[in-house]
Amino acid sequence: MKTNFKKIGLLILAMTTFASCDNTDGDDIKLSPPTAAAFKSINEKGVKRNTQNFTMTAGNGLVTLTSAKGVKLYINGDCLTKNGNAVTGQVDIEFIELFDKGNMLVTNKPTMGIMPDGKKNLLISGGEFFIKATQGGVELQTSCSLSMIVPTALTDGYDNLMTLWTGVIDKDGELAWKDARGADGKGGVQGEGNNYYVTFGNFGWTNVDRFYSDPRPKTTILVDVPEGYDNTNSAVYLSYDGEGNNALAKLDTYTAAGLFSEHYGQIPVGLACHIIFATEDNGNWRYAIKGVTTTANAVYTFTLAETTVGTEAQLVAAINAIQ
Repeated sequence: MKTNFKKIGLLILAMTTFASCDNTDGDDIKLSPPTAAAFKSINEKGVKRNTQNFTMTAGNGLVTLTSAKGVKLYINGDCLTKNGNAVTGQVDIEFIELFDKGNMLVTNKPTMGIMPDGKKNLLISGGEFFIKATQGGVELQTSCSLSMIVPTALTDGYDNLMTLWTGVIDKDGELAWKDARGADGKGGVQGEGNNYYVTFGNFGWTNVDRFYSDPRPKTTILVDVPEGYDNTNSAVYLSYDGEGNNALAKLDTYTAAGLFSEHYGQIPVGLACHIIFATEDNGNWRYAIKGVTTTANAVYTFTLAETTVGTEAQLVAAINAIQ
């Protein structure tokens, strides 16, 4: 009888020990957070996958390039220069077009516009575009305007409030958008039901946008992410419900208390939205999506148990499925 009790006791101890070692569920998950370099690298992979490559011949007048989604890009090859000198011969063109929040997220190119007071607010996008011209690995400039025709079928239809914006990259490599109307006399957006006609003066990032507008009182929200994750190896984004697929906000500041913040106080109280936590995990994405209705000065929390690991394609599909 004592032997049986002893066996039962050992069995219970073994079961207890096994359960205590099971860290696949709940808040006891133990993972090694990625390095800042690993997280940056997975964003760079998103940029590379979204980059289209063309070649054109400089010195032969106006050239038309058509993107994978049907955007027409017009570059005058007679206006290209390298270190101030006119260019002839073959030129390499890199082109990125972003029309959905899933690809905006994996490339870390949110639609945050700089307001006149320097604060940032969400932009509703008619497309984010990047254009780069090189010859022999050296970046080129243009002395003429560039132009695009953007089908409005790609942008949830025509919106006559859309204007021209240009991308600004800060010292940390983060992109925001500034109003480009009249900046150099070369830019603007015109449109009708089927197309936006976009004219701008420089290579780099260009956007067709308008500010998001909501009359409700505004607040600041905070987001707490799992231990070991911060603004160097992860990011937090916001998708506003009902605003289509072409807008993505980012909580772009990090507080001394270790919380992600949109510190400009531009989040409407009562906003139905989805908060997205995203990081890297062994070459894949680890992410979580939480639907909330905002309240004033709220703090929202993510645990590792709420996250899932997926490929870039799976993350893009999950973000684009948010309505």
